[in-house]
Amino acid sequence: MTFTLGPRRGIYIDIQSEMGKAPLSASELAQFEAYDLIYRSTCSLLYNYVPMSGHPGGSISSGRIVTALLFDGMDYDLANPDREDADLISYAAGHKALGLYVMWALRDELARAASPALLPADEELRLRLEDLLGFRRNPATRTPLYIKFKAKALDGHPTPATPFLRLSTGASGVGVTASLGLALGARDYYGKNAPRVHIIEGEGGLTPGRVAEALAAAGTARLDNAVVHLDWNQASIDSNRVCRDGREPGDYVQWDPAELFYLHDWNVVFVADGKDFQQVVAAQRKAAAIDNGQPTAIVYRTVKGWRYGIEGRASHGGGHKLCSEGFYAAMKPLLEGKGAELPACCDGKQRCSGEDGAAVMEQCFFDALSLVRKEIEGNSGLNKFFTTRLEKARQRLEGKKRKPREGAPDLSAAFELARKNGDTVPAEFELRPGTSTTLRGELGKVLNYYNKVSKGAIFASAADLLDSTSVSVAAHGFPDGYYNAQDNPNARRLAAGGICEDAMAGIASGLAAFGRHIGAASSYAAFIAPLGHIAARLHCIGSQARQAIKKEAYRPMILVCAHAGIKTGEDGPTHADPQPLQLLQENFPAGTAATLTPWDPQELWPLFTAALARRFAVIAPFVTRPNETVPDRRALRMAPATDAAQGVYRLRKAKGKAEGSIVLQGSGVTMAFVEQALPLLDKKGVDLDLYYVASAELFDALPPAEQQRIFPEDVAQSAMGITGFTLPTMYRWIRSDLGRSLTLYPFQKGHFLGSGQAQMVLKEAGMDGEQQCRAVLEYVARRKQKA
Repeated sequence: MTFTLGPRRGIYIDIQSEMGKAPLSASELAQFEAYDLIYRSTCSLLYNYVPMSGHPGGSISSGRIVTALLFDGMDYDLANPDREDADLISYAAGHKALGLYVMWALRDELARAASPALLPADEELRLRLEDLLGFRRNPATRTPLYIKFKAKALDGHPTPATPFLRLSTGASGVGVTASLGLALGARDYYGKNAPRVHIIEGEGGLTPGRVAEALAAAGTARLDNAVVHLDWNQASIDSNRVCRDGREPGDYVQWDPAELFYLHDWNVVFVADGKDFQQVVAAQRKAAAIDNGQPTAIVYRTVKGWRYGIEGRASHGGGHKLCSEGFYAAMKPLLEGKGAELPACCDGKQRCSGEDGAAVMEQCFFDALSLVRKEIEGNSGLNKFFTTRLEKARQRLEGKKRKPREGAPDLSAAFELARKNGDTVPAEFELRPGTSTTLRGELGKVLNYYNKVSKGAIFASAADLLDSTSVSVAAHGFPDGYYNAQDNPNARRLAAGGICEDAMAGIASGLAAFGRHIGAASSYAAFIAPLGHIAARLHCIGSQARQAIKKEAYRPMILVCAHAGIKTGEDGPTHADPQPLQLLQENFPAGTAATLTPWDPQELWPLFTAALARRFAVIAPFVTRPNETVPDRRALRMAPATDAAQGVYRLRKAKGKAEGSIVLQGSGVTMAFVEQALPLLDKKGVDLDLYYVASAELFDALPPAEQQRIFPEDVAQSAMGITGFTLPTMYRWIRSDLGRSLTLYPFQKGHFLGSGQAQMVLKEAGMDGEQQCRAVLEYVARRKQKA
């Protein structure tokens, strides 16, 4: 009996057997070869004059792939890098940034020399040859030429500060997942005529687990506008045999890239020689012609560091020593016979250390780049050939006449509602005291409200927990089932590969980055907070970096941290985890991410709306699983739920002079306090000021004077805390030794808590109502003793 894969919608093509007539004429091929020589040589220059910085090998092996895309395969407008209807390129393989910057700079130089009208009017939207002086340089750099030319600081891995890029990439497979999120955003907004998203990656970048998850999601959702260009050179940092190659086992995995893509129902176009422009161009044109509704991967066999003089893994993050014989040998094909000489730095005659040395090295670098400029300026045939192709790329884009599909999402409507009407609570969110509901259910209703207002701008995904975490409610009123670009394009539930928090968060980030949607990724807080952290962090990095291209509000993604805290007790300590908030709260630059920790279901609307209006790049609501009774705030003398939008608020004011202040955080412990401890304290006549922390980041967004009014410093110096999360999440609010020593938190007894119903787990932690009451009484007594 033989084993074969079951039916696939994707197809496999070996381009050698399909090519027929070569796509490029002899003269066209000569121009592509000439350009590639300049490209490879400039990559060598960059590594040489920015020593020990960058990855020359993968930049060189992917060069012909990207050259063919930019000058033959993509429909875009060089003058408008931010044009939304244009095809996109995404460097998921962020270590190829050296090559990215060289490619962008050479393209700009070709246009500058032959057809300046093709370039953006705003120089900030260009990446010039002079900007290569900023490769892996900090913005604080003050070397002479960097200042003179106002060079851009080019990050070691790509960010949206670089024109034409939408994502920050390079971190352990997040680039592929986020890039597929971009493709989803484009496909859903534009429909069948959507821009294509071209994703550059290497075989090593396929090995992170989140990548396999994302490939499964894209194949299942039939994202036919996603095209992965796989630079299969078999070399990583540590191995020259990453994958299985025929009968030769791999060091890391036992599939080859074509098998992995085909397994996940992708079309595969195999290119036996990725160094051959004819095969590369033929494969890209063939991929563009496939119309079976599946995503496509073009797998190119290449050589890392080809013709650089160092090949394989030795060229991954390394190269020739500064101005060495190997470097000059790599440059010889470009410069030989042209009377041009490279500057020799650090040859014993000039110092190359310290401030003066940096200036010397920079001048050498610029002199070398000037030779590249001279080579381009002196070749009018090359300039005309490639600028004509850039103009054709723009003409093809105009000819596509891409427009938003009928009924396309309108995310601006959601932002406008949050900004203008945030203080008005819709009738469906005015909960009657004494009724029962869940925090997760109310969050689902809030998301659904905004989803309907925005005509489906929110995609809901979960780690096989759509109904369990109630994020499925966000998709109510839209077609049932999971999104499928071909068969169910209006559904708002997204299957992100199954139990796949990693891929789910990455896809949500890319979806948000496209700018027409919000991705909501949901799982247990114990899982989504840590596993979604990398994608969230890169989304925040990208959101800030994009400001260099366009000053605009951030584009939010949502990490639904559901089943949060110890009230998920039945699942035990593996799931009922107090730690996730500490991973996210105040752990990002101000204004980029917000955690929401409501205790009362009535707080969901004002809290989420305030965060949406502020346009945080990441919004992370922590919601619990059990049913909760809606409190009667008026009867309890408590502030209205809308005060939660401040982030921190005084929940209840003492009748007279307060005997102390209690700072509460987390639904489970606060419900226990309000329902059990507070009546006991009231009966004993203990008069307290109560504060609640609903969002540290929303509080931080307030003016300092307003923060001080709401939560004065003397309160922090005298209060005790009760939190359902970890002790460090209280450090900001509880400043005194006494307050911290008496603060209640789940790990105060020095161990993870056991399983059981919520009330029993709270009791084990010493945080049920009765024990909270005793702790508060001790706090009040100790304060009196101290006074």
